[in-house]
Amino acid sequence: MRKSLTIFTDGACHGNPGPSGVGAVILNDKGETIKNISEYIGETTNNVAEYMALIYGLQEALILRAGEVIINTDSELLAKQLKKEYKIKDPGLKILYRQIMHLLGGFDKYEVRHIDRSQNKGADKLANKAVGQESLF
Repeated sequence: MRKSLTIFTDGACHGNPGPSGVGAVILNDKGETIKNISEYIGETTNNVAEYMALIYGLQEALILRAGEVIINTDSELLAKQLKKEYKIKDPGLKILYRQIMHLLGGFDKYEVRHIDRSQNKGADKLANKAVGQESLF
């Protein structure tokens, strides 16, 4: 049986558009953190940062050979677009959406949850830390 992982993702953007970072926290089925991701992704919008954070998280979950993932995001837009409750109008987001759907095809099962920002502090901290790393590039 392949493992089940829980992913918390967040994108941060200082200015919109502006310097951006992604953060993801991946937990095993016991609720233990097994991976933290914090990456600077350049100048972009907050919505692109949210999408990219999920892409980073899903790629890592596939590397970890997860069969199931529970995705937690505080981005209402991302959650509702993934659930097909909101249409995607932005051409750039459509490309990222297709990439996410492709990655999700690698899992036996997935669930998308929209959570309150207060429940997403770990991923938020990692995303903001990544924006602070902009000067390294």
